[in-house]
Parts: sequence; structure tokens; C-alpha cells
Amino acid sequence: MDGWLLGRGSSDSKLAAAMFCHIAADLLPCAADLHGGLAVLLDVDEHTGGFGGARAYLADEAAARPAGVMIGYPGLDEVVVGGRGLWRASLAVYAPSGHSGSSRTVVGAISRAAHLVRLLDAADLSGVDDASAFPLPPKLSVTSFHGGQGFSVTPDRCDLNVDIRTTPAFDAHDAETLVRKAVAELDAELPAPKPTEVAPVAAWPPFRLAADEQPAAALLNAAVGAGLAVRAKTAGPSNIGNLLAGEGIRATAGFGVPYEGLHGIDERAHLAELPTVYGVYRQAVLDLLGT
Repeated sequence: MDGWLLGRGSSDSKLAAAMFCHIAADLLPCAADLHGGLAVLLDVDEHTGGFGGARAYLADEAAARPAGVMIGYPGLDEVVVGGRGLWRASLAVYAPSGHSGSSRTVVGAISRAAHLVRLLDAADLSGVDDASAFPLPPKLSVTSFHGGQGFSVTPDRCDLNVDIRTTPAFDAHDAETLVRKAVAELDAELPAPKPTEVAPVAAWPPFRLAADEQPAAALLNAAVGAGLAVRAKTAGPSNIGNLLAGEGIRATAGFGVPYEGLHGIDERAHLAELPTVYGVYRQAVLDLLGT
């Protein structure tokens, strides 16, 4: 409609999936003249965060291990060459249970967990000395908080999730150390029958390619050659590029058609720029494979 492809997933990343398949088919007749190989992986487990398709490919000993990956996230003005990493954990906060109407005062699990959230929110991540000149700071967020039901019972447990976005100067070890320090402070200030539990869930490293590193250089150069004004960007959110970085595989994680309403029911992708984006990726692949 009016030059837009409508529907959830239109921009992230059904258009890229179709485009990459067409590029592979387009280059197949000249495969004998290329130096190296080209594989297309469509991972339907991407938005769950599981990345089952990518993990299965990397675990397959018969599959060629990629030297580099270009991921088809949308956006015409930027080539994403990096992203913050992450460290995630689930925390269980305990306390004696009780009745809300009792004359006996109990510091419940919810109150203890709320105090822990305050400690985490007050944690200072701003003084990190980042010699790598990574362009984004680390960030801590409490993203889930659950405990209790009804009105008359003070619960004996409250669970929360903590998400910390990491950088080269503030990595997963630093993130876990910070959280465990806050937990130790909570348990010392407000003792409970059972210590607070910290269960790490996931850890991905940050990554960042220089503009002259492949495959970033090929994609940036091809975009400029097509007359586009693009810039290299390090993204705040983590993505599958972080998973690949943990495997020692360099990746770009975004360049594509203009979009609106990403992940929403009104998501849409603009089609007029699709031939240009197609040409940029095709040229980048040819440059990488040495034709």
C-alpha cells in the first residue's frame, strides 16, 4: 500500500530473508569463479533469543564455519558493526512468611526485594574507564518483579530478573560481581532465614568491528558506491551478532530498507529502496569473494 509492505515481520526480517535467497540464486551460476563459499541461514528461532537455527548450524561439524556474517536487520542510514553484550540473571529473595494483619512485624520478601532493586538502581556504572573507546556505556535494568498473591499473606519469596548490557571495559564478570555485591549488602542489612540466590541465565560478549574490518568494510564500501550516505553504528541492544562474536565470527548486524513500527502490528517496510539494498549486498558479497 502506497509503496509499503505491511505486516509484522515485513521489515525484520522477511524482506531480508527473501533478498538473501535471491542473491544466492543469482550468484549460483558463477560459483566456480568465486573464491570461498556463500551460505544463507534463515533462523526462525531468532526473536525468542534462543537462536536455535544459528546454534544448530555452528554445532554441525559438516557445515563450513563462516569467516563472516551479514545479518539483514533493516535501516538504510546505518551499517551496524557492533553492539553491547549482556549478562542476565534471575534472583530469588526470601523472608519469613506471615499474615498482613498480625501484630508481629515481618520484613517480607517483597520489601526485601524492593530494597535490592534500590541498591541495584543506585549502583554506579558511570566511572568505567574504557580504553577501547567503545561508544556506549554499560546499563543495568531490573526487568521483572514477581511475588505474592492476594492481600492477607506476606510472601516468603520474591523473584526478579536483572539485565545488564556490557562493554569491553565492563564485562560479564564485572556485571556478576556488581549484582552479588548488592545481594550481599541486602542480606547483611536485612537478614533472612535463607540467603538471596543468584542464578545467571545468559552472557554474551560485546562486539565492535572497525570500519576497515570485514565484512563491515565490504558492506560500507558497497553502500557508498551505491550513492548512500551511511555510517557505522554500535547498537545498544544485543543481537545475534553477539552470539557470533562469542564464536569468534565477525558480523554486521543491520542494513536494509527503511521501516516503521518495528515489531508492532503496524510494522511496515518501504519497498522503493529494496533494489538499492539488494545491489549493495550483492556487490558486498562479490567483493568479499574476490570477483
